[in-house]
Amino acid sequence: MQGTPDTAGAQGGTPRPPATPAQMLKEMDHTIATHLLSQQEMARRLDMNVTDLTCFAFVLEAGEDLLTAGDLAERAHVTTGAVTGILNRLERAGYITRRPDPSDRRRVRVAAEPAAVARAYALYEPYYARLATLIADYSPDEVAVLADWFTRQGKLAREYMDEIRGTDT
Repeated sequence: MQGTPDTAGAQGGTPRPPATPAQMLKEMDHTIATHLLSQQEMARRLDMNVTDLTCFAFVLEAGEDLLTAGDLAERAHVTTGAVTGILNRLERAGYITRRPDPSDRRRVRVAAEPAAVARAYALYEPYYARLATLIADYSPDEVAVLADWFTRQGKLAREYMDEIRGTDT
């Protein structure tokens, strides 16, 4: 029927129920709250706080393209002074090492310690395996819509965070 969205799952299984924008935002709020709580638990299990875990995740995401402290401060939306404290804690706990920047001796680059990477992956891999199973229930077109939404929503959230931070007195 023209104008009727395809609400069947990727495998043609159970149709997806219709949802209003208000219902979608409510579910998003619940997902964010659950995610925040789970990140606190993940951080606790790795013996760090959520901000340090977030910064470590940025280091992991960068992989071999090592970040500078300034890069990390920008991504985490913290000051360079705050990132110094974060890096000190992560280094003392054995999560990262600092390496001299080959192109600028005044800067350092941040590398994840292999044993720490293994600990983090051991904790997160079962969850990501479950997410992969969930994602497999969506068609490629639905996955593209979800990826686009997360990308655009993340950009909007960062812009709004910058905007409201600019109103601090």
